[in-house]
Amino acid sequence: MAHQTLAPLTEPVAATFADRHIGARPDDTATMLDELGLPSLDALADAAVPAGIRQAGPLDLPPALSETEVLARLREMAEKNAMRVQMIGQGYHGTVTPGVIQRNVLESPAWYTAYTPYQPEISQGRLEALLNFQTMVEDLTGLPVAGASLLDEATAVAEAVLLMRRVNKARAAGAVVLDADLLPQSIAVVRGRAEALGFDVVVADLAAGLPDGELTGVVIQQPGTSGRVWDASGVMAAAKERGAMVTVAADLLALTLITPPGEQGADVAVGSAQRFGVPLFYGGPHAAYMAVRKGLERSLPGRLVGVSRDSAGDPAYRLALQTREQHIRREKATSNICTAQALLAIVASMYAVYHGPEGLRAIAGHAHDAARTLATVLAGHGVELVHESWFDTLTARVPGRAGAVVAAAEAAGVNLRLVDADHVGVSCDETTTPAHLAAVAQAFGVAGAAARVDAAAAAVADGAAPEVLPAALARTSAYLTHPTFHAHRSETQMLRYLRRLADKDLALDRTMIPLGSCTMKLNATTEMQAMTWPEFASVHPFAPDSQTAGWRELIEDLERRLAVITGYDRVSVQPNAGSQGELAGLLAIRGYHRSRGEERRTVCLIPASAHGTNAASAVLAGMRVVVVATAADGTIDAADLRAKIAEHADDLAAIMITYPSTHGVYDGDVREVCDAVHAAGGQVYIDGANLNALVGLAQPGRFGGDVSHLNLHKTFCIPHGGGGPGVGPVAVREHLAPFLPADAAATGADGAPGALGVPVSASRYGSAGVLPISWAYVALMGAEGLTAATKSALLAANYVARRLDPYFPVLYTGASGLVAHECILDLRELTARTGVTAEDVAKRLIDFGFHAPTLAFPVAGTLMVEPTESEDLGEITRFVDAMIAIRAEIDQVAAGDLPVEASPLRLAPHTAAAIAAADWDRPYSREQAVFPLPGVRRDKYFPPVGRIDGAYGDRHLVCACPPVTDFEERA
Repeated sequence: MAHQTLAPLTEPVAATFADRHIGARPDDTATMLDELGLPSLDALADAAVPAGIRQAGPLDLPPALSETEVLARLREMAEKNAMRVQMIGQGYHGTVTPGVIQRNVLESPAWYTAYTPYQPEISQGRLEALLNFQTMVEDLTGLPVAGASLLDEATAVAEAVLLMRRVNKARAAGAVVLDADLLPQSIAVVRGRAEALGFDVVVADLAAGLPDGELTGVVIQQPGTSGRVWDASGVMAAAKERGAMVTVAADLLALTLITPPGEQGADVAVGSAQRFGVPLFYGGPHAAYMAVRKGLERSLPGRLVGVSRDSAGDPAYRLALQTREQHIRREKATSNICTAQALLAIVASMYAVYHGPEGLRAIAGHAHDAARTLATVLAGHGVELVHESWFDTLTARVPGRAGAVVAAAEAAGVNLRLVDADHVGVSCDETTTPAHLAAVAQAFGVAGAAARVDAAAAAVADGAAPEVLPAALARTSAYLTHPTFHAHRSETQMLRYLRRLADKDLALDRTMIPLGSCTMKLNATTEMQAMTWPEFASVHPFAPDSQTAGWRELIEDLERRLAVITGYDRVSVQPNAGSQGELAGLLAIRGYHRSRGEERRTVCLIPASAHGTNAASAVLAGMRVVVVATAADGTIDAADLRAKIAEHADDLAAIMITYPSTHGVYDGDVREVCDAVHAAGGQVYIDGANLNALVGLAQPGRFGGDVSHLNLHKTFCIPHGGGGPGVGPVAVREHLAPFLPADAAATGADGAPGALGVPVSASRYGSAGVLPISWAYVALMGAEGLTAATKSALLAANYVARRLDPYFPVLYTGASGLVAHECILDLRELTARTGVTAEDVAKRLIDFGFHAPTLAFPVAGTLMVEPTESEDLGEITRFVDAMIAIRAEIDQVAAGDLPVEASPLRLAPHTAAAIAAADWDRPYSREQAVFPLPGVRRDKYFPPVGRIDGAYGDRHLVCACPPVTDFEERA
């Protein structure tokens, strides 16, 4: 074959990671700037960002690294973590993530780049997976309603305590009693919430009975932290007789063998799904769960997936009831939870789907039998066990030598729990082997440990060893009976099931997701790689610091870089969601005022345009919300602000402002606002949700902020995962640093935090497992790349605003006529004139292959668009063209050519089944329905369901996998 000369490239190969992260090529940038009438990105930044807040020079960050260099650096840090067999327990256990789930969910962009399923028609795959999670939790706990995941076990316990106080109003003045055998981190987090809200918490040994006094609620751990399994039904009954509600913090795996909380009389069950295939991740992210008895479903915090029906009457899934209730109810919301741990809940649900009930029971049996084997060996050596009944965890009494036993085990490659000087905890799991047990036995001083373990294991297997679970607690009820948990046993079947669900959805791997305030941008493959490396993923959060040097180096370096970027002095990455970052920042402000003897400062000013979680978080921090009005141009109403400051000068704690504002504009007077609040003795909280419009251009810690939370799942590239994981670090100026979140596990024996700060997460570094993603992003971009990304985000948003303003007026712009990183398209006049709603536009966009912009927030009847810096001009143009085509259809309705009720807008989205129906009787063509623009033909996405009837789903709440006959009848 003759040698062929390659054609010359039309542009240079991208030289840096930043060139690949930013979607617009140089020619694209020039085209968009020309549309705006500006000569350069610098000119755009100068025109859009108020000069008074601009930072003086470039960010003081290390030079950008290449992708190869970043992976090498991550490998260096990973190798500084010591690999050990983790038998510490305390709420975290070794587990095996099936390869088919790790590769096709946890590491698949079809799953990890998906957004929260607020547009259910394009989210049926992830909603089905989350419904599986709810069904799994309901079956295992014996309670009829479960949510679609919370953040971690400690905060789930805190949410359960708050739920009991809300529901049990007649007893709200009573104390909440916590089991002394509750996870220490759960006790610490609950104490922190109780101190902020002013209610009493009592820690008691519930096996000895309930304490005296009026009770609101009781929380029991089953099995306990010490491993104890006991029949708590008597205590539950006694609590009910005294008017209290009961929560059980339960191990899901143990519930395959022991009586579930619902059958014992519990009102609420909470816990973690971590050991269902989710790696340890040095503490998170892990999906927590909550299940409740009938009648409490409307008090359930977080998200609930329900079954409704679509326009054809077919079953369809959606988020039900209180979805994003904090954005509607604000300071009256019952929880500030916004982000969930959806991706990890999906992993846990698929673990149950793959293994089925018999597989889960076998895994539980393995862990239990390993503990029985070890107990037999230790008892034979004269080691005293504290409890007679346990599931997978033993507590051994070794007076004066607990430290030596733990050290000997560590030297043999096994981590145990040092309870105190006299007690050692050992937890077994599905990864435990006879060799591990022999190493532990040898650490306790057992001679000939391997042979003794083999003999004890044989006795357990033969039934010769005594049973240790109380017969009265043996589970007899069935679980996971739905066909979903029986149909996917082979890897082939599982692979196809995961692919089938993923194909139902629209995620960032298929299309632009132009959601305002949610910053759906590139989650680069290089950033994602290290997350599942065993050296990072298999580390227990309570492993000794001597084993975690690499983790702490990465975290401390990320915290330093984030401090530089934001202009603050200190950062804590502990908050495992943006809402928890808000709470942590407000608790820091509260602690600061109290340290100065100013307990009276409890008023928090919040603009009407702020994120709804702001108000809910302020209430949880023990503050009183006072709303500041919005001016006609979308900025804070200066006159109302001055009046509110004057009215509350003596009791002003803080103001919470989002910058740029939730209306997508840079308020020019933000420094003046900060100065006025400071002059009155208050602190300034700047919500960092919109930091993607500031990085490299302005620093909130330098233009007046005292504290901000950041959203690593927005600005810093941790993917949304269908609704989580999220990370919401809190950044503060030096005077607030002592009040940053404390380590919940580093508490006294009574669970009281030992630092000035209040823990907001179960582990010291929250969802540490996803921090390598953000570290890699910042290291890859460097100061210049981060700044270029911000300018490109501004360019994309302003280009969209300029192109679409003639068709859908942009509601708010800044003094220069420009927006920040997002714009609000106002459809209210069109709706009044034609009846076509913003929701109609959102659903019609599905037929063009797009996820909708943010619907009806922060202004009802609008769409908020944020293209981000990652989209190229071709994709942005495709979106603009779709919106212009939709406006033409609205004009058809306005002209009377189409009735709105029978228009492609109101009947969108169009399924393949609808198009293929023989009786097409709509006043528009099939082609207009599914191929509204020529380019749609190239890569057509058909939604699996038509428009979903949300009201029907709320009136007929079904939140578990529906009977398969429901689908068979339709088929």
